[in-house]
Amino acid sequence: MLNVPNAITVARILLVPWIAWFTHERDYESALWLFMAAAASDLVDGLIARRFNLRTRFGAIADPLADKMAMLTVTLLLAWQGWLPWWLAAAIVGRDLVIVGGAVAYHLLVGQLEIAPTWLSKINTVLEFALLATLLATGAGYFNGEPWLPVLMWIVLATVLASGAQYVWIWGSKAAARAGRRTT
Repeated sequence: MLNVPNAITVARILLVPWIAWFTHERDYESALWLFMAAAASDLVDGLIARRFNLRTRFGAIADPLADKMAMLTVTLLLAWQGWLPWWLAAAIVGRDLVIVGGAVAYHLLVGQLEIAPTWLSKINTVLEFALLATLLATGAGYFNGEPWLPVLMWIVLATVLASGAQYVWIWGSKAAARAGRRTT
């Protein structure tokens, strides 16, 4: 379980309280740099795990959890501070709750589920990250993201809804197919 990619993932999890603290304190510059470091570490640990075949069950669970912890923390804090509309924060959180709830329900009612992110989900994650990083960079005074923010928010909403629906469709289809095999 203890290998370089997993150690990087654990370090990313340990960054989340600091990202939360700096965002809460409106030190958007520090929050942005830590948020960017977390994103970079996600890329690095994935590359190392794939390149050296160091994939583990712990990493498969902890890696996306670390990402979600950082992104949901920043999402909720920026919504609370008025940088992100509540309707978008609710959609982002709702999608993640649907995915987690669906995975748990599938596991309990149908059986083991291999969770693999779809391309649409990966695109959604990149867009959510870009939106949050743009908001933090705008708050830090690095540039004015205002002209692009409304468009980016609507695009993120579209990918949130589409990727959430995609997971419901995929897992629902798998559950129905499995139930059909049991009755025949």
